[in-house]
Amino acid sequence: MGAEFIGTLGLVLGGCGAAVLAADFGTGANGTSLGLGYVGVSLAFGLTVLTGAYALGHISGGHFNPAVTAGLVAGGRFPAAKAAAYVAVQVLGAIVGAVLVYLIAGTPDIDGSEAGAFAANGYGDLSPNGSGVGTAFITEVVMTAMFLIVIMGATARKAAPAMGGLAIGLMLTLIHLISIPVTNTSVNPARSTSQAIFAGGDYIPQLWLFWIAPILGAVIGAVIYRVLLGDEEDLAV
Repeated sequence: MGAEFIGTLGLVLGGCGAAVLAADFGTGANGTSLGLGYVGVSLAFGLTVLTGAYALGHISGGHFNPAVTAGLVAGGRFPAAKAAAYVAVQVLGAIVGAVLVYLIAGTPDIDGSEAGAFAANGYGDLSPNGSGVGTAFITEVVMTAMFLIVIMGATARKAAPAMGGLAIGLMLTLIHLISIPVTNTSVNPARSTSQAIFAGGDYIPQLWLFWIAPILGAVIGAVIYRVLLGDEEDLAV
């Protein structure tokens, strides 16, 4: 449980911290951007999962995400009896990570009506490009489904064990490159919850989507892998 707490805390501190603290520093004297931009933020999220997977994956499995836990249960890779405790610890770790980002940022005033406020996820007026609820829902379902297919494939017994964390981290980077403009990228209900708490405003009533869509997508992706691609020897339960 401690590994899931630390890993999810690290994901929020690294990924959301990069978005809040370093995404945009304005421009330099020659007009070039001084911030990471959304490509840099995408890499920050991917790197937190990559490093967390190698550092902590052998302890807890390196989920760091309620949707991943739900997907692995659906895919037969994780016992359902442990899922609720994992999810609770992940949400707690994410909230502590958000508290640290808030303190490091100097306890800023946050405009809960602004798209992407405090790296929160949203749709409609809170979407970076104004995407509606339907587009946001489909995006989160599809991105999380693809994430689970990669996770299950990269961690299968017949896969190269040393490469699993790299594949998963790079996939999360790719997901962010695709979907930051749409929803600011969730695919992780714990990460969405922690940021919505601080962003407030309409981010709270929109939080339902960033629980239901990622978990649904994770289950779909895991079932697709298990039925079409997986081997029975990979089943854990």
